[in-house]
Amino acid sequence: MIKTLDPTTIPQPELYSILSTAVAPRPICFASTVDAEGNVNLSPYSFFNVFSSNPPVMVFSPTRSGRDNSLKHTHQNVVEVPEVVINVVNHKMAEQMSLSSTAYDKGVNEFVKAGFTEVPSVKVKPPRVGEAPVSFECSVLEVVEIAQSPGAGNLIIAQVDMIHINEEYLTDDILDTEKLDLVGRMGGNWYIRAIKESLFEIPKPIRTHGIGVDSLPKGIRESDVLTGNNLGRLGNLEQLPSTKDIQIIVDAEGIQDKSKTELHTLAKQLLEENVDTEKAMAFLLYGESL
Repeated sequence: MIKTLDPTTIPQPELYSILSTAVAPRPICFASTVDAEGNVNLSPYSFFNVFSSNPPVMVFSPTRSGRDNSLKHTHQNVVEVPEVVINVVNHKMAEQMSLSSTAYDKGVNEFVKAGFTEVPSVKVKPPRVGEAPVSFECSVLEVVEIAQSPGAGNLIIAQVDMIHINEEYLTDDILDTEKLDLVGRMGGNWYIRAIKESLFEIPKPIRTHGIGVDSLPKGIRESDVLTGNNLGRLGNLEQLPSTKDIQIIVDAEGIQDKSKTELHTLAKQLLEENVDTEKAMAFLLYGESL
């Protein structure tokens, strides 16, 4: 059964809950800003992502309060001083980051409240978070107010002018996903941690085309053993192995006496262990000849 809803008929808090729980995990924009008097503000936002690399542009959205329709201090600040530092959040700083989301009065410095270190920026007025693994100094290009109603977003479009990377998170001078240990926002009070156990890779041809699931033999497409993920991996191959290549693999692996179901099971194991997609395909194609 599918529950179908018209968003115009749902109370704003319920709609927000559905959106923020279903559209997840979301990266966290830990934004530091200053007002016209130089008062510093630090606050996290998860309606956020990178939208361009040339020029480098990020967009985040401090929404209007669902309770009293007030604007976030971050929004007010970037209108007064169109600059922001977007700091990346990892697990080491997650609890402090959450504390900074408290609705403190305007003028209260969340760096102090949450125990973070203010580090002067190079090109913009707001300071960056010393504990952040990566920080982006940005100039605000535009603020787009979507609506005036409670829960309405305010898109802050920011161009990256300077990048700061803690070298602790580099491997061979490249940002290391495992070392970063980033956290993402889920629904309600939930977050997610990007540790090794939750990471997985999907090899994908970049400059060529995969053959597609539709090019797989029917017996493979309709397998009772293989999953949609398995078929997607097979469809990423650039071409099917030749009859000669299949025979070489079959002889080398000694699978001549395996049933079709056993071959599908072996292929599934290879695919899910990221061992050898071509070998898995050879197993499956050999099974089609039985």
